[in-house]
Amino acid sequence: MSGNGSSTGLAGASDVARTATRDTAMNPAVLDAFALAIIAGEGPPAFPGITGHEPDIRSARSAAKRITEASATLRTVVPRVGSYVSESDFFERDWQDAFWGVHYPRLLAIKKSYDPDGLFFVHHGVNSEAWSDDGFTRLRA
Repeated sequence: MSGNGSSTGLAGASDVARTATRDTAMNPAVLDAFALAIIAGEGPPAFPGITGHEPDIRSARSAAKRITEASATLRTVVPRVGSYVSESDFFERDWQDAFWGVHYPRLLAIKKSYDPDGLFFVHHGVNSEAWSDDGFTRLRA
């Protein structure tokens, strides 16, 4: 379940492509991936507080439940997955491994070196575990 940006895995790719990818922060599982699986939901844009564009919470929860169930089914076939962070499960529990695999400790060290105060972060980005889910409370240094 990894992609290389072209909706395919790199299994069977040229040595040049595999070597170039090996030198990126992307989860190295992409090197052995043969396919990209996308399980997603969709809907119109939602804007809390704007009449006619409010989020449909019931529909969103239903879609999230179906996505979780489909992902769980897929993981019975491929238990340890790699994921491209821009095409990932917002609720991924093992996101450090799924998005970056063995690269995560190195990326975390780099992040702490260049951004020791953790000023820059994004949901499920490197070192975001140091912040609350809403991003307003620092949990640890």
